[in-house]
Amino acid sequence: MADRVGTVLTGTRIRERRLALGRRQADVARAVGISPAYLNLIEHNRRPVGPDLIARLAEQLEVPADELAEGREEVRIAALREAAAHPVASGTAPELDQITEFLARFPGWAALLVAQSRRAGALERQVVDMSDRMTQDPYLLTTLHEVLSAVTSVRSTAAILVEEGEIAPDWRRRFHANLHQDSQRLSMTAQALVAYLDSFEAEGSAATPQDEVEAWLADAGPDLPDPDQLSSDSARAMAGALLAGMQADRTALPDRSLTEAIAALGAPADPVRLAARLGLPLDLVIRRLADLRPEGFEGAGLLVCDGSGALVHRRAPQGLALPRPGDSCPIWPLFQALAAPQAARAQAVVMPDGRAFRTLSYAHRHQPAGVDGPVLTEALMLMLPVEGPAPGDALPVGPACRICPRAACPARREPSILVAQPG
Repeated sequence: MADRVGTVLTGTRIRERRLALGRRQADVARAVGISPAYLNLIEHNRRPVGPDLIARLAEQLEVPADELAEGREEVRIAALREAAAHPVASGTAPELDQITEFLARFPGWAALLVAQSRRAGALERQVVDMSDRMTQDPYLLTTLHEVLSAVTSVRSTAAILVEEGEIAPDWRRRFHANLHQDSQRLSMTAQALVAYLDSFEAEGSAATPQDEVEAWLADAGPDLPDPDQLSSDSARAMAGALLAGMQADRTALPDRSLTEAIAALGAPADPVRLAARLGLPLDLVIRRLADLRPEGFEGAGLLVCDGSGALVHRRAPQGLALPRPGDSCPIWPLFQALAAPQAARAQAVVMPDGRAFRTLSYAHRHQPAGVDGPVLTEALMLMLPVEGPAPGDALPVGPACRICPRAACPARREPSILVAQPG
């Protein structure tokens, strides 16, 4: 399909460029060494165009070769399909089979639609980030409380001065002093709040230590990065514990042993069979697959939660932006695994935008404090991106209720900020 799309658009672009220059078909054909009849077939998308001919046509039509080359429009086509898959388009029926014709005939409108869609996506992400900050950022909550407290104090004092009639001079001076102090407090707090809100413009700024650790780990290469580069003590402590665990896993299951076992089973290998072949716990194998991302597990991600369902480790798979810590979809197989420890659960899932992932979830119990200590449960979910359409049995899931457009979800906890509510 991709080749067909590229060919269709290549011929159309050649014809449009030739007409824009006012060149005759016969003149262009003669200049590039082909017959006018053959160029006519090319322009009507009935013949393929090789790279050498593309180069000669580009020279005659006075454009860079990549302006005519096949595949150039695939990114725009993908962007148009993404716009059509947005929840706001759910009540319409975009003619997806006409995307190539629309792009070829109306490139300006197509570019405008793509730009508007990307702008809307950026604004949605900003709204989500602001919503997360408003609900989870302790500094912001404290500052907003201080602003509201100062406003309430100013209003109360002003009301007394206006409504109480005659007030003794001493009391009036006290009220004026209180009004002055509260006004100064409000001004200083408001300035601090504005400066803090301005910092929201910084792309990818971390609001919590876990955010910071996850961003730091996502930027890491094959070598373990230095946690001292993190800004907060909490983040450095979390990163130190995480790296210690990863190093212990690498010692228990070296890269070579894992890749040899995968080669013996054939990629993509079944993690349960891998664990049995290696004689190692399945949770260890899952963590190592997400860490190493060997053949068959490229782009893998990992979610880990404790017995309460709180996500304690998150490494996003390729193509998926995870919500803030504290937010998650209750339908994720990860949480279903908590109800059946020691049993692996395989399940394909599909996000609201159509992206699909294969998941393997597994929960295990342990008693780190000994037989008299509490029984702790931990669940892991390995996520692998699926190429192409979602499998027919894929489970519809979302990122988190607040940013999920699935209005009819039976597990919804709160309305989505991305979908207009009735009434």
